[in-house]
Amino acid sequence: MADSSRWVVAGLDVGGTTINATVLDSAGRFLIEEMAECPSFVREGPDKAIDALARALDDILERSGLARSLVRAIGLDTPGPVTAEGVLSSRGATNFGNLAWRGFDVRSALQARVGLPVVFNNDANAAALYAHHAHFGPDDARRRSSVSVIVGTGLGGGVVVAGEVISGASGMAGELGHVWIPMDGLLGPGQPRPRCNCGLSGDAESVASLTGIEKNLLPYWLTQFPGHELAGKPALLAAKLVRGYGEAGDPLALKIFEQQAMAIGRLLTIAANFTDPHAYLLGGGVVEAAPHFRNWFLDRVREHTVLREEQARESAIALVPDLDMAGARGSAVAARAAVLASTAPV
Repeated sequence: MADSSRWVVAGLDVGGTTINATVLDSAGRFLIEEMAECPSFVREGPDKAIDALARALDDILERSGLARSLVRAIGLDTPGPVTAEGVLSSRGATNFGNLAWRGFDVRSALQARVGLPVVFNNDANAAALYAHHAHFGPDDARRRSSVSVIVGTGLGGGVVVAGEVISGASGMAGELGHVWIPMDGLLGPGQPRPRCNCGLSGDAESVASLTGIEKNLLPYWLTQFPGHELAGKPALLAAKLVRGYGEAGDPLALKIFEQQAMAIGRLLTIAANFTDPHAYLLGGGVVEAAPHFRNWFLDRVREHTVLREEQARESAIALVPDLDMAGARGSAVAARAAVLASTAPV
């Protein structure tokens, strides 16, 4: 096996406006503790964006004081929809609106540009992989399984088994946000069935996401709390403010987060019956909330997650921190695993 002190991998997480980068050494130590961001230029098309990724690699190596020759591989993630090989959807992908991105092979383009192997995951799977390793540690991660639910603008997630992301035949496994969940007992009196941007109604993302708050939950609950001060604000701004109101104990906000917790609990109940993981990991904005509210929310998720007695003894429902860096770190973890697999003795 390669000398663990003499090589590193990089992780590059590409978003609509920024690239977040990190470096992981062969012993599994992250050499960058803080956010390391630079512009992604994805809205200007592939040529500028691939150049930006190459610069991000050079910048993170300079920041780490490392020579380019020490890099064995790069982990890369982007938002979807995208195949397991890193080919963006022919209909376009999240944040990749420029027409030149349609059907573009971003993994191969970066690999050709930098002359290094590139290991690809979509951003939700990369974040799930980091959540898994952060929760279990590098040793137990290889022996455990997890389901991660990451609540943001949408609802991302991923399934990890024996330390590896399950990507599926087309790379779209773990799309937990688009799993239908039961609505009986979740919706309030007269509350319309929530709809998702993907076209489905009653999936997890239609409730448990910032978009779900903006489009579905907040408009209903404002009718139940006439005169609430959020009614006078633009819809997206009001949705972003709901968490702060929840931290302060506002009754309207707590109704919204009770529904989100119930939706996540029902999603985890479904997951328990098809993966039976060692851990259910929850991340996103609620993790960054005040501790009292964060704990309240996690307790509500647990309350609505129905596990068999045997499952409850063997599993945990937990929050995962550092998810602002999860994509880059998960991508680096995947790249390191690929290098170790290629250098393992036969």
